[in-house]
Amino acid sequence: MALDKIGIAKRIAQEIQTGWYINLGIGIPTLVANYLPEAVEVVLQSENGLLGIGPFPGKNEVDPDLINAGKQTITMLNGSSLFSSAESFGMIRGEHINLTILGAMEVSENGDIANWKIPGKMVKGMGGAMDLVASAKNIIVAMQHVSRSGDSKLLKECTLPITGLRCVKKIVTDLAVLEISPGEGFRLLERAPGISVEEIKHATAGKILVTGDVPEMTIN
Repeated sequence: MALDKIGIAKRIAQEIQTGWYINLGIGIPTLVANYLPEAVEVVLQSENGLLGIGPFPGKNEVDPDLINAGKQTITMLNGSSLFSSAESFGMIRGEHINLTILGAMEVSENGDIANWKIPGKMVKGMGGAMDLVASAKNIIVAMQHVSRSGDSKLLKECTLPITGLRCVKKIVTDLAVLEISPGEGFRLLERAPGISVEEIKHATAGKILVTGDVPEMTIN
């Protein structure tokens, strides 16, 4: 069956390595903070000026003055630091972030990402996504494989305004784990439990590369 948002976050958490500085985008990516492996030590960064994000707060831990870039209440770990947005973007533009995890509305087979605007709909602004995709050393996208209308969101070319070109490395959807293989399209690495390779192919509009047996994801 297809993964829910928590399942996507848990699978992405398996990609994280000790010592990394990580920026979590709005939406599904923020959930990753709750599922980091105990043996992995990382520092989570929020572009509004926080280094050292902890898990989401329990009911009695909520501090309305402590929020992430998506305006969700969060916790701080021991040793965390607060600073200005200008300093935060200096950190991002200076390429000090090892991994950025972002949501997306579309990803192309070349690794282009569109995640900030749908023409005709009001938006508050582009946020920090363009800085992040231009500067992060590694980008993983967390997204649904198809839209609510059933159209693929993994395309030959993005149709929505572009956030960044040829920057996405890996995608985790509710159906599959894929990586961008330059010149070859989406390489299928894993499939969600109970989801067939044919179902993933049918849901992918861009070029998809399948080699050998594709294992099911392991979600702890």
